[in-house]
Order: sequence, then C-alpha cells, then structure tokens
Amino acid sequence: MTLTIPFSNSYGKLPPRFFTRQAATPVAAPELIAFNDALAARFGIARGPDDVLARIFSGNEAPDGADPLAQVYAGHQFGGFSPQLGDGRALLLGEVEAPDGTRFDIQLKGAGRTPYSRGGDGRAWLGPVLREYVVSEAMAALGVPTTRALAAVATGEPVFRETALPGAVLTRVASSHIRVGTFQFFAARRDFEALKALFDYTCARHYPDARTPDELLTAVIDAQASLVAHWLSLGFIHGVMNTDNTALSGETIDYGPCAFIDDYHPQTVFSSIDRHGRYAYDNQADVIVWNMAQLATCLVPLCNDQDEAVERFTAAVHAMPGKIEAQWLARFGAKVGLSNANEDDRALISDLLDLMARNGADFTNTFRALAHGTARDQFTDRPAYDAWHSRWQARIESVPDAQSRMMQTNPAFIPRNHRVEEMIQAAVAGDFAPFHRLLQVLGAPYTDQPGAADLTRQPAPGERVQQTFCGT
Repeated sequence: MTLTIPFSNSYGKLPPRFFTRQAATPVAAPELIAFNDALAARFGIARGPDDVLARIFSGNEAPDGADPLAQVYAGHQFGGFSPQLGDGRALLLGEVEAPDGTRFDIQLKGAGRTPYSRGGDGRAWLGPVLREYVVSEAMAALGVPTTRALAAVATGEPVFRETALPGAVLTRVASSHIRVGTFQFFAARRDFEALKALFDYTCARHYPDARTPDELLTAVIDAQASLVAHWLSLGFIHGVMNTDNTALSGETIDYGPCAFIDDYHPQTVFSSIDRHGRYAYDNQADVIVWNMAQLATCLVPLCNDQDEAVERFTAAVHAMPGKIEAQWLARFGAKVGLSNANEDDRALISDLLDLMARNGADFTNTFRALAHGTARDQFTDRPAYDAWHSRWQARIESVPDAQSRMMQTNPAFIPRNHRVEEMIQAAVAGDFAPFHRLLQVLGAPYTDQPGAADLTRQPAPGERVQQTFCGT
C-alpha cells in the first residue's frame, strides 16, 4: 500500500538549469514522529498507515507522481554574496493544488546530499526538525504567513555534528520555494533567458495581476513589509534573513536560529552565527529593505529602458520603510486596543516599548496582561507605568471593543525558547510528549488555557536560552 498525493507539478517544467533531478538517499529505519492530518486533508491527502508515511516522508519511497528535484539559487549571506547555493539537504517532492487552486510545494528537508551540498552531509538532526515543526505551526496559528510542517520522521541513523545526534527528516509545505536568491542566481550569470522565465513563472504562480517587473517588485515589497511588521508585533526574530531565506511569496521560510523575545529589548540577538547583530530584532525592518534592493537589481535587466528602471525601482525601495512603518502602526495599534491607530498614537506605543525595555518586561506577557488589566505587575517602575497607563486609558475609553481586539492580537502562548529546548532534549531522550503538548497548546495561541499556564512563564535564570543554532 502506498500514499496517494495528487501531484500537479510545474517547477520541473522550467529549463533544466533551474534544478537537479535526483532521488532522496534512503535511511536505515524510518519511524513516524508526527503527521499533520489537518494540513494533509487540505490537499486531499488521506492518512495512510504510519509505516507507509514513514517510508514516503523519509525519502525511502517516492509516491506516484513525485518529481524529486533540488533547486539551485544564490544569495547574500550576512551581506556577502555566494553565487551558488541551492538545496543542499532538501528535495522538492512535487506540487499539489488546494481546492481553491492555490499551488503548494511539498519538500523533504534532510533527504541527503545534492550537488549543492557544498561538502555537507545533506542530513538534518532531530532538534532543528522538531523546532521548525513546532515554530512554523505556531506561526500559522498566530496568523503569520508561513511555510507549514506536514510530517516529521526519525531516520534511525545518527547525524554527526559536534557529536552524534539522532537524525530526522522534515516535510515542509510552502507556497513555493522561489527566493530572492533564485533571481540572484540567474542575474549574476547574466542568464536573461532564464531570468525572464523565472519572472513569468513567479508572476503566474504568486502575483497573477503583475505584468511588469515594476508590478512584481511592488507586490513583493508590499508582502514583505506586511510580513516583517507582523514578526515585530509578536517579538519574533528570524535570525538569518539572508536573501536566500527571503521568499517571493511573502511567507516566513527557514526556521533555523529563530527565536521569540522574552524580556523586551530592541537589539536582542539569539542566532549564534549573527556575531554582529545584523539580524537583531530591531534591524529586521532595515534588512528586508536591503533584500528588496537586491531583488530590484535582478529585475532591472528585464526592463527596456534600464536607466529609467533604476530610478523607478530606487523610488519603490526607498518608499518601503514608510510601508513597514504603516503596517507596524496598525499592528501595534491593535495590540493596545486601537482599530485605526494614527500618527499621534505612535508615541504612545513607542513609550510603552521604551518602558518595557527599561523594566525588562516580558514582551508577550505584558501585552496579554494589558488586555486583562494586569500589566502593572510586569513593571518594576510602577509609577512610570501608571503615568503611561493614564494616557492610554484616556485614549481608548471611547474606542469600542478595545479589549476584544487586544485579546485577538496579543497571544497568551508563543513557542518560548526554553520550552522548545526542553522539548528537543526530551525528544533526544525518546520522550515526545512535550513536543505533542507544545503543538496542541500553540495551536490555540489566543485562548487562555489554564492547564498550560506553565508555558506562559518566563525562563528562570538557569533556563534562559542565550543562543540558537542553525540546523545545518
């Protein structure tokens, strides 16, 4: 018995230089850890026996209609350009269409070496697989555009990093895996035929109303401005906002050293490879503008008058910070109960954030407590908070449904870093109960769940996560 996946593949019809076709490398003893039944049902995938799911989503067995391939791309990594990167440990199994006609990729991560592995083993160990599963599903429940997790499978083989670790494979679902770095790969080679094919494919798949490079650039800028403002409103730090990790679809992709802020500070950094804070929490808005400038550069050769295109694209990129600020104001305005926050409210919100930073207040708990009327307990300088609270109370007293709005925009639950680490350590020891508990609780982040109150607690000093690590 095999699993029926209604594949409808299109990326593999692009020219061969876009990818390398190959099968996954089999693993020794695949065992299913988790399967996302609700997500599978969306694509008409019926759950099969666990052993069948384990074989397929480890790469040991290719389902009918699959077209496994590794995509090639380039990218700026921490500001330095790498002319060829690509899927070094991932394979696109194929694509499926949802009933509404939306197309999605199904990709295996940790499926073995590819021509783009650059000396790596092409594998993933259990920790990053479970982290991406939990965090991506939590982000989806929080309402953030994101890739999703369809399955996690243990391989029964060790993966060697600093030490031997249990191996695993993640099955990721994405609107596509087209990245800024995909455009950079062909632009850097002056392969304008491939660049035009990629442009046409991206517009057709994601932005069907876009007919010109200007329209595509504007659409992607708008999507990314909205996405990053959403991240900021939740205290999320991506951790590795390289251009190869920036999806043209506007989804959050590649949950490597990602993290959520506990005590609020705008320059918070967790990623062990971000040694200079390039991708700190408060820098993410600037970085995405820089990334869009790289995309704009790639699109210039597709224009008839390239000098004029440079002027237009420069203006579009320079307008992006204003778009992010507008999205930021709308999202943070909702967090303090305002349905139509205006520029006069920006100081009120910023003053609260400054107060939180000075008091070491927990980002998530402070906003949730504000909705409950107990935020004063989050501050050590309570007279300063009382002064701010009086200003805020005067502002929202005539705003209808302010508390309801706050409850819907300020989650009670996020995947806190120390809880994710606890979950990983338990799983390494063979206990997956914390993993499944996190999935269940984080699936309803805006609902008070008294039985899970421990998952709202800040880390104790000995539990605090100082660094997060990339899965490679």
